[in-house]
Amino acid sequence: MSSVAVLTQESFNEHRSGLLQEQSGGKAVMAAGAGPSAGEEEDALPTYKDAFPPLPEKAASPEGTQETANAWTSKIRPLKSSVITQVFHVPLEERKYKDLNQFGEGDQAKVCVDIMHKTGAHLELSLAKDQGLSIMVSGKLDAVMKARKEIVSRLQTQASATVAIPKEHHRFVIGKNGEKLQELELKTATKIQIPRPDDPSNQIKISGTKEGLEKAKHEILLISAEQDKRAVERVNIDKVYHPFITGAYNKLVGEMMQETGARVNVPPPSVNKTEIVITGEKEQVALAVTMIKKIYEDKKKNATTIAVEVKKSQHKYVIGPKGNTLQEILEKTGVSVEIPPSDSSSETVILRGEPDRLGQALTEVYAKVSFEILLFISFCNLFFHVFCIQVHIEFTEGEDKITLEGPTKDVQMVQGQIEVIVTDLVSIDIHLFILFTVNRIKELHKVTVRIPPDNEKSNLIRIEGDPQGVQEAKKELLELASRMENERTKDLIIEQRFHRAIIGQKGEKIKEVRDKFPEVIINFPDPAQKSDIVQLRGPRNEVEKCAKFMQKIVAEMVENSFSLSVPIFKQFHRNIIGKGGSNIKKIREETTTRIDLPAENSNSEMIVITGKKANCEVARNRILAIQKELANITEIEVSIPSKLHNSLIGSKGRFVRSIMEECGGVHIHFPTEGSGIDKVTIRGPVEEVEKAKQQLLALAEEKQTKSHTAELRAKPEYHKFLIGKGGGNIRKVRDSTGARIIFPTADDKDQELITVVGTEEAVRDAQKELEELIKSLDNVVEDTMNVDPKHHRYFVARRGQVLRDLADEYGGVMVSFPRTATQSDKVTLKGAKECVEAAKKRMLEIVEDLEAQVTIECVITQKFHRSIMGPKGSRIQQITRDHNVQIKFPEREDQQAPPAEAPIQENGEANGEVKEPVDPNAPKRCDVIVISGRKERCEAAVEALKALVPVTTEVEVPFELHRYIIGQKGSGIRKMMDEFEVNIQVPAPEQQSDKISITGLANHLDRAKEGLLERVKELQADQEDRALRSFKLTITVDPKHHPKIIGRKGAIITTIRTEHDVNIQFPEKNDENQDQITITGYEHKAIAARDAIQAIVDELEEMISEDITLDSRVHARIIGARGKGIRKIMDEFKVDLRFPQSGASDPNLVTVTGRPELVDEAIDHLLNLEEEYLADVVENEAKMAYMRPPGGSAAAMDEQRGPSKGFVVREAPWTTGNEKAPDMSSSEDFPSFGAPVATKTSPWGPKRF
Repeated sequence: MSSVAVLTQESFNEHRSGLLQEQSGGKAVMAAGAGPSAGEEEDALPTYKDAFPPLPEKAASPEGTQETANAWTSKIRPLKSSVITQVFHVPLEERKYKDLNQFGEGDQAKVCVDIMHKTGAHLELSLAKDQGLSIMVSGKLDAVMKARKEIVSRLQTQASATVAIPKEHHRFVIGKNGEKLQELELKTATKIQIPRPDDPSNQIKISGTKEGLEKAKHEILLISAEQDKRAVERVNIDKVYHPFITGAYNKLVGEMMQETGARVNVPPPSVNKTEIVITGEKEQVALAVTMIKKIYEDKKKNATTIAVEVKKSQHKYVIGPKGNTLQEILEKTGVSVEIPPSDSSSETVILRGEPDRLGQALTEVYAKVSFEILLFISFCNLFFHVFCIQVHIEFTEGEDKITLEGPTKDVQMVQGQIEVIVTDLVSIDIHLFILFTVNRIKELHKVTVRIPPDNEKSNLIRIEGDPQGVQEAKKELLELASRMENERTKDLIIEQRFHRAIIGQKGEKIKEVRDKFPEVIINFPDPAQKSDIVQLRGPRNEVEKCAKFMQKIVAEMVENSFSLSVPIFKQFHRNIIGKGGSNIKKIREETTTRIDLPAENSNSEMIVITGKKANCEVARNRILAIQKELANITEIEVSIPSKLHNSLIGSKGRFVRSIMEECGGVHIHFPTEGSGIDKVTIRGPVEEVEKAKQQLLALAEEKQTKSHTAELRAKPEYHKFLIGKGGGNIRKVRDSTGARIIFPTADDKDQELITVVGTEEAVRDAQKELEELIKSLDNVVEDTMNVDPKHHRYFVARRGQVLRDLADEYGGVMVSFPRTATQSDKVTLKGAKECVEAAKKRMLEIVEDLEAQVTIECVITQKFHRSIMGPKGSRIQQITRDHNVQIKFPEREDQQAPPAEAPIQENGEANGEVKEPVDPNAPKRCDVIVISGRKERCEAAVEALKALVPVTTEVEVPFELHRYIIGQKGSGIRKMMDEFEVNIQVPAPEQQSDKISITGLANHLDRAKEGLLERVKELQADQEDRALRSFKLTITVDPKHHPKIIGRKGAIITTIRTEHDVNIQFPEKNDENQDQITITGYEHKAIAARDAIQAIVDELEEMISEDITLDSRVHARIIGARGKGIRKIMDEFKVDLRFPQSGASDPNLVTVTGRPELVDEAIDHLLNLEEEYLADVVENEAKMAYMRPPGGSAAAMDEQRGPSKGFVVREAPWTTGNEKAPDMSSSEDFPSFGAPVATKTSPWGPKRF
């Protein structure tokens, strides 16, 4: 049996303390004869078994099941292999690769190798007797599971199935972060596809093997069945009633959960949520919800509130440790105490509960507040009287008013008591503060202080006690009085919108202000009060300073909160943002403003810029410049008297908005109200701007001469019919009467109101016409028309989109088509008479279009189809809308599929029919685009499609410039392609071609070609500039001067390089010419840099070097910490100092280099320092001589101690048997970690473990 010896730290320390016994008085180690006997020493040594416990031996215990326990057994853990092996079987009918001749090679083998590389598992394949495939997979568990999934998906034929479960159960199948879904896919070796949240489908698609499909369906249905049993209910309960639902110490909610079996989650007080979540079985949840609602309704009906003021600093006493005091009050009285948040400056505490319990609760609150005794007694007396005589008192929040309700006599009595309390409250704060301070002074100075009562009207305070204590107490009281006289309260008017910004997140910013002015108390109003008053209280001077500081902060906020709205056409917003937000980010950074764009789905065109006024103006101009570059946008100013501006804008901008909408969305900007400016700005496309100008001036003229307004109402569904297609109907009314008619927008609250503006006569005529139209629309009729059944599908397709459009356009007319089975052609229309007639006319036009519809084929090579469609099909959608046609693209041809072999024909016949030969010039089916619609529209659509076919042109660009055009990682060429909307193809480098191909729409090619040639000119100019910059010049300089030219940390040479814009290269260590310095740059600048270096060299050659002897013991003092001292000397005397390196032949030799006169001065200074420092060194050495230990050096101590015995144990195996003691110096017996060990040779071969 082999043993392993372990030396523990404890046994080693015990042994070492026994071996190294210290001797008192610094004497040498005792001789063997003077110490304890050898036997005693031996008994003190540990035994081998104590120091090195043996490994356990298996021995049969009496029960035969237990093993001997010792120091080792508790630490040994059973080992388990991390490698597992599983065998999977793929039946013949489910094998993907069934070619038996290629077993072990071909695609199947490649797939297996790929799976092994991907998963790290080992695969072995074999064929069973039934030609099924057996696959043995070995590896770690996760690798085997991944390999199994890959085998099933790639070596086994796949089937698919769907399983329908309620949409709300899908998230339980997915699990947290998708973990449940991944586990399910691995477990069943299937692919599970769950519809997205916005998809209404409840079908889950599963693909995989038949066995895997069944398993996955079973697991999913199990999850759904489990969730069917559970229910989740969310109840919104006002936050103030949550304590009544939870009960004191959550007892009530705990009992509720125990009784119902449901889980009730009430948000904690710190979380501002009103939602209570109940989960569990359906019956349990329903019961819990009923109980909660019952408590809520009961408390809402019966509970009343009172509000009391408690100092902010004393709220913590009301709350108690971990909120225990609040829970205690709730438990005792059933009253909830609501404390304002810690970041709020409010001091109002609200008590809510049954009226007869509020008095007791109020007593409990004031019992916790140690300094409010007087107020407490007054209020308790008051409320005692109030509840006895049944007078209702209501404190109006945010107002200085208390409402009393009850019998006249009782109300008058309570009013008198309240007035007395209010009078006392004026001075109570100061009294309590003085009382608190006096008590502290009494305890601190051990004195008695008597303050005269109010009825004595005396100013004298009597202090008795120790003379010194009396004096100190007197001094402190006088300081207190002075401080209170000097105290001031100031109200700052700061807009409430800035309060949150001044306080900062979690009160960080206001904390900085309070730290800056610690003596000033800053109180912000409660947000619910909507007050702008911030109160400062403290010493007069500090309050003034704090007020100025806060006013400065507010002024900065006001300056930085200037806001500007810029109207930008919606289609240009993406250009303002730029690729990846580059444009908007650049404008934000360079102007230090915040720029907010409307959401994509919003109809707003306003971009809001916030920041300093000047910066906002700059940002606005840059944004407008981008829009101006992209479109034919113009801006004009129209002079309209400022007094008419409000009437032109209209209520909520209705008049001006109607003009903007009618004129193609132009932007009209009026100056700020009260500015007196007459200029009105109109911006937009040239034609629309002119149109808007005419309408605006006409409206202004109407307003100036005689303006009249009338209002009438019509159902919103009639508005589109009244306006007519393209505004035709309303334009007729306007032209015939001269009045302006304004319809409500989607944002207006009143959707029925129509406003008529103009002269009195025009308004009257327009109103009359509109009322007749509306009246006729109210006259509902029913009519029929005949439509061929083959066209019915067109009207009802896409969920009746065409019918919905008709209803929107023609006053909500209802169109009913017969059922498909009846084959009837009768269509019923119901609605207003004019609307029905108009809808009927429109439907006949549609039918006529359908009858006249033709189909035209347009042949365009398939490779151009994607380009023609545009991003997300936008181009093809535009053509469809513009020409009112249907366009169908062919299926894409599979480029990799081999051509299908033609069936063998005999005598040119197939199935008894003679086939005509295929025309080789006929277009491929994949190139044919089918267009349906009226003939003339189809032909126009064909022309539009052909105009979108990209064309290619070539541009001559010198080959050496190609890499610069491509740019770093292709950035240059990508930028040009994005800018010009073309594809630019640069030839491969091995072709050495100068031709660059540009492919794109014909109207884009010219711009792209010009841009490319412009870029070539820039690069050629850069090349010429680089040639001029590559002028080289060499100057010969002695290498000993190189460090001086370079300067400390390269300061001098960097200055020369920067000043002359040149590159200066010093020789490398291995260069032959060590004295050559190379200068590269423009010729004149290189010459100037050479002259600058030569000037430094000339100055250096005038310098001399002198050696002086300085005692090496003072070198460190002269050099100083981190060379501070030596740098000071070198800077002061303009010299260079070189001290000897360690190991130098003469350690005292110091070299001084510089101008002769400066060197002499520096040497004198160094010698003076040496003399001064040397005296200190000699004195310190003399002191050290007396501080050395009398016993001599540490080496001498070690010699006296004698050689160490090392680690000694008793009863070792080598002392009792024939075994040899281990050799401590042997690397075999005591190997080092990581070192190779030479094994002993044996005739039986190497040892096996």
